[in-house]
Amino acid sequence: MPYASGRVIHDADAHIMEVPGFLEAHLESRYRSAVTDAVLFPRREGFHGHLRDEHRTRGAAADVDETQIMLRKNWDALGAYAAPDRPRSIDLLGFASQLMFTTALLNYSTVLEGGRDIDLAYAVARAHTRHMVEFCSIDRRLLPTGYVPLIDFERTARAARETIELGAKALMIPSRCPEGHSPSHIAFDPLWAAAQEAGLPIVFHVGGGGKLLEDAYFENGLPPVPDFHGGDDNFRSIDYMAIAYPPMKALTALIVDRVLDRFPNLKFGVIEQGASWVPGWMRNMDSAHNAFYKNEERLQKMSLKPSEFVRRQVRVTPYPHEDAGWIIANSGDEVCLFSSDYPHVEGGRNPIKRFEASMDAASIDDRRRQRFYCDNFVDLMGAGLSSDLRVAA
Repeated sequence: MPYASGRVIHDADAHIMEVPGFLEAHLESRYRSAVTDAVLFPRREGFHGHLRDEHRTRGAAADVDETQIMLRKNWDALGAYAAPDRPRSIDLLGFASQLMFTTALLNYSTVLEGGRDIDLAYAVARAHTRHMVEFCSIDRRLLPTGYVPLIDFERTARAARETIELGAKALMIPSRCPEGHSPSHIAFDPLWAAAQEAGLPIVFHVGGGGKLLEDAYFENGLPPVPDFHGGDDNFRSIDYMAIAYPPMKALTALIVDRVLDRFPNLKFGVIEQGASWVPGWMRNMDSAHNAFYKNEERLQKMSLKPSEFVRRQVRVTPYPHEDAGWIIANSGDEVCLFSSDYPHVEGGRNPIKRFEASMDAASIDDRRRQRFYCDNFVDLMGAGLSSDLRVAA
């Protein structure tokens, strides 16, 4: 029996665990000397310490214990990096679809976003999308995300169109504020228009927010604290608390500057950045709307309250360790999405069990659970999810 059974469940967050050499076929030759395996796969303890030489050479896994589908993580998981194995992994997981993200390019794309080489940033974004689309072509249930930088207005509009033409089912943008302009700048309207016309969502993912905390916060006179991979290259408790700040700020700008008002059919997803912050953020935006309404014409022109735009157009994935039932009860039935983060460690061994326990405690009824596991994802993905994938086969 698959891990997920008894209802239609769409997975709003799953990953490819890339191995060295994965980008060569997708990146234009003149940029390959700058984007090496040493850059993408630093040899240090922690997360990258789990990448071993045999992962690069091993082919399709014929001897994997399929009962361990949710227990084996990162590069050891079935279908983590070998595309031919991925259909079997999604069969065993039992999800109706998975929205797919890179692992190796998440942070690196954000680094390029704040760098000086604009040509390189957009070239890596093109390679990113080609890589994702090719990997996901093995199975229609795998929905590839493409990356669109926010550095240059004209190039961003062109990149959005190229990403859609290549076959991406969602357009990922950084949540960090671009240098010199807001993500809500009116010159980005061609980006929003292209996504809305194609019926595809805009998504933010953890890693796209840039540096979350100043280094000085970790100079406390105490021994270094390891992350949950045992190293120092991922989140710890203090910087985890800042994960929500970049998407919170970006979405506030998009809502207040009326991007969601001007593009009412455009959906936004906030993926792997938690959701405990969402109810308070919604209420705080409404409070700001009330406080500044008299003197800000943009607020006066808004057709809805900020929180109402969130319920209409923003979808967010809670972590399994969060109180998802409380979040649903206080943000609205429309907002939250299920995600597994497969095959990352952060997703846990049994996210469904943890979500169910939380929703039981909050008396979340089956109608609202249906929205959490299925309907809100269908709404987010729009034309990116084929009609035959929206229900059980």
